[in-house]
Amino acid sequence: MGRTVKTLEDVTIRFAGDSGDGMQLTGTQFTNTAAALGNDLSTLPDYPAEIRAPAGTTYGVSGFQIHFGSTDILTPGDTCDVLVAMNPAALITNVKMLRENGTVIVNEDAFNEKNLKLAGLTTNPLEDGSLSRFQVYKVPISKMTSNAIADMNLSTKFVDKTKNFFALGLMYWMYNRPLDQSIRYIQDKFKKDPQVIEANTRVLHAGYNYGDTVEIFTTRYEVKPAKLSPGKYRNIMGNVATALGLVAAAKKAGLELFLGSYPITPASDILHELSTMKNFGVKTFQAEDEIAAICSAIGASYAGALGATTTSGPGMALKTEAIGLAIMLELPLVIVNVQRGGPSTGLPTKTEQADLLQAVVGRNGEAPLCVIAASTPADCFSTVYEAARLSIKFMTPVICLTDGYVANGAEPWLIPNVNDLPEIPVTFAKDKATFQPYARDEKTLSRPWAIPGTPGLEHRIGGLEKEHITGNINYDPDNHDFMIKLRGEKIERIADDIPLQTVEGDSEGDLLVLGWGSTYGSIKSAIAEVREAGYSVSHAHLRYLNPFPKNLGEILYKFKTVLIPEINNGQLIKLIRSKYLVPAIGFNMVRGLPLRSEEIEQKIYDILGVKNG
Repeated sequence: MGRTVKTLEDVTIRFAGDSGDGMQLTGTQFTNTAAALGNDLSTLPDYPAEIRAPAGTTYGVSGFQIHFGSTDILTPGDTCDVLVAMNPAALITNVKMLRENGTVIVNEDAFNEKNLKLAGLTTNPLEDGSLSRFQVYKVPISKMTSNAIADMNLSTKFVDKTKNFFALGLMYWMYNRPLDQSIRYIQDKFKKDPQVIEANTRVLHAGYNYGDTVEIFTTRYEVKPAKLSPGKYRNIMGNVATALGLVAAAKKAGLELFLGSYPITPASDILHELSTMKNFGVKTFQAEDEIAAICSAIGASYAGALGATTTSGPGMALKTEAIGLAIMLELPLVIVNVQRGGPSTGLPTKTEQADLLQAVVGRNGEAPLCVIAASTPADCFSTVYEAARLSIKFMTPVICLTDGYVANGAEPWLIPNVNDLPEIPVTFAKDKATFQPYARDEKTLSRPWAIPGTPGLEHRIGGLEKEHITGNINYDPDNHDFMIKLRGEKIERIADDIPLQTVEGDSEGDLLVLGWGSTYGSIKSAIAEVREAGYSVSHAHLRYLNPFPKNLGEILYKFKTVLIPEINNGQLIKLIRSKYLVPAIGFNMVRGLPLRSEEIEQKIYDILGVKNG
């Protein structure tokens, strides 16, 4: 049967089902294929917070959203063009994210009385007219999956687990994608079980062939490759990029990398990833708790390695005293906080930007340190690399903030040339005639790094206040005041070593949108729309949050209004108002999801006084 082929610039697809339906795998496979075909993309895995929630309930729905295209893709999409729903709970939980007249593909076999009741529905949405504003395709996914492997005598439970590959095959057909990438994945993943390879491959082909033969689909779609800068790319998740950035920094510095960590969502994947890199001299230690994790990393830095620890907000709270110890010891330490929804356990699988104030000031005593933040999944590599560079140069802990969105999201990453990465020189103290443990470099105010056991370089260490130069324990009030100010000045001098802040758009005008972290894509997308409509709006995005770039105040004062969108209740805005006395305006949504670019766009129009922007 002839099909119309329509070319699209970009598409957003959301796969949704039970947490056991393999939606993350399905989305990841579609993502990897899109990346291999040269599309630019951005993803949003959406995990349920409940562990083993009852099957068929809204609590256990797992989603994966991918926005891919032939243009510059900055966000995972405000709304979806296509929703693939494997059961009623997945449909009702995610249909609100579908655009008007969008496409719904449902597994009609799952819309039975039991599943409707589990989802809290009294009527069947496939029959009650509630989906009339969408294009709905009812596909017997479970039945067709079973038919594809009926002769293999497999258990009903196993057959049910393969139905995600039917949905994947159908979407591959609809968007003119090859099956090769996923077939290679199946063969590699299940190489020890030929029967599993055969079953999953058959079901994948069955989904593709269903689209090709059934008469309900009259259109296929094509999304051409994006025009990316020349170079070698790979699809990368933020946590993987963070792991690689730590390894690259350690190698560039000529140090061993030691990660002391305790598993916590959504940071655990960094530990998992680094544990596979022993061939690069990486040592990983899964500690018994968060305190042991950071203390082991401090010990590694004391011994002359690049110590690092990874965690999320609740873990940062437990690490606080030890962070103060690292500040007092003045040792390099990279602390990665993959932020999640809080407070307390909060929304453990959702994203948030609410740990900024905790990072900047959330310790007892005057305990300043450097704080920087990654803006995209690929940017996690460069940001944590920079954290390591600054930590070593200034002999101080550095907090690198990411969040659940950038950590679990993915995008194409232009693999850098190792020779192009900034140098990270390391000098260990060796001269016993001139060594003083708390002597200072005139430029950076950093103290010398002395490896324990070096003859003649014995010195005191610990959490009690240090005497200037000697490092001896000292309770003198004037010495304490001096050391407090000295450690603060050292952090401020980092501003001399970081780039000046840049502005996208006009350098002065009516409105500057100032952001940090994972709001980058949403802000940039919103501003692109506003500027295309003829309005002058500029964008500055911060990587360096403590200290701020030296020219930030100069930039802010050139704009009549400053808007600061954040996934918190207003934290950067407090720091900006306090330091620069700028009456900035906040735009704050704390829903466990990335900010939507259309909402930021509307806020910009409201500030500009434009009606129905």
